[in-house]
Amino acid sequence: MAKLANKGKVESLLLDRVPPHDLDAEQSLLGSMLLSADVIPDITEIVSLDSFYSENNFHIYEAILELYSSGEPIDPITLSDKLEKVGTLEQVGGKPYIHTLVNVVPTAANAKHYANIVEKEGLRRSVIKAGTDIATLGYEPGIEVERVLDNAESLIFGVAQKRISEKFIHVKDLLIDSFEQIEHLYEKKASVTGLASGFSDLDNITSGFHPSDLIVVAARPSMGKTSLVLSIAQNVALKEKVPVALFSLEMSRHQLVQRFMCSEARVDAQALRTGNLSEEDWPKLSSAVGRLAEAPIYIDDTANITILELRAKARRLMAREKLGLIIVDYLQLMQGLKRADSRQQE
Repeated sequence: MAKLANKGKVESLLLDRVPPHDLDAEQSLLGSMLLSADVIPDITEIVSLDSFYSENNFHIYEAILELYSSGEPIDPITLSDKLEKVGTLEQVGGKPYIHTLVNVVPTAANAKHYANIVEKEGLRRSVIKAGTDIATLGYEPGIEVERVLDNAESLIFGVAQKRISEKFIHVKDLLIDSFEQIEHLYEKKASVTGLASGFSDLDNITSGFHPSDLIVVAARPSMGKTSLVLSIAQNVALKEKVPVALFSLEMSRHQLVQRFMCSEARVDAQALRTGNLSEEDWPKLSSAVGRLAEAPIYIDDTANITILELRAKARRLMAREKLGLIIVDYLQLMQGLKRADSRQQE
């Protein structure tokens, strides 16, 4: 009973509080757009329809954008006519409210400032909605906790992504980047356009690993699959300087690090495991440790990890580091959230 009471108390608090908003900023923004259509392109990169708290202002902003996209003049007369045609003029307050918007601000000079205020308040409401949805998921008894966590992270990251807007880039800036890429390719003298694996024959076939690629390494047991992917991870991190996430479901993190050390130092792995290193091996190991310490390789050796857990961990790491490669060793050990009828379906 106490839990039910707490749930009701939380919901009551959420319902009783007015969501964040700034009606003055919304009106000032719309008034600026009516005073000068020149500010509209900049505004649309900051504000979306969901940014508006007032439904009336939502409809007015939508009508202004439709007028702008069709190349029609934007003023109180044309806006009122547009709203009347779609049947929302009286709903938003009629012509008197439209003319009021024009008189709210004397100039459109501060339009971007008003837009930032409206966007931030809209973002706050999105956070509140995400939190409410997460709370609702948490109270659902039939949903696995792993799925609740995954959905919760997706909701929060979805809110964060709203702040990322794609903008036009001047061709001059693109030319500089493209020229640098051409110089880089010229110096490398290679046909690799993605991440180089370090194996030239493979890179010549694939042109390197590219974003969204899914590569499955398949072979019989004890054929060197792990050695191959570790060599690729080492090359990408050390030579390409690109962060790599390595999920190991079979070997421990210490075993993996020892294999990295042997590979980088070019010392015999059996000698390292048995302690039979030569005097010449120690300087090579010391040098290898220094290089590996600077390598952006991140290891997770959680056994029996599920797909949802792996995705959540990768998402969190991606928020800190711009991952270029994710390696799972190995796929058959990964579990689904629920056992399916067959292992293939899972």
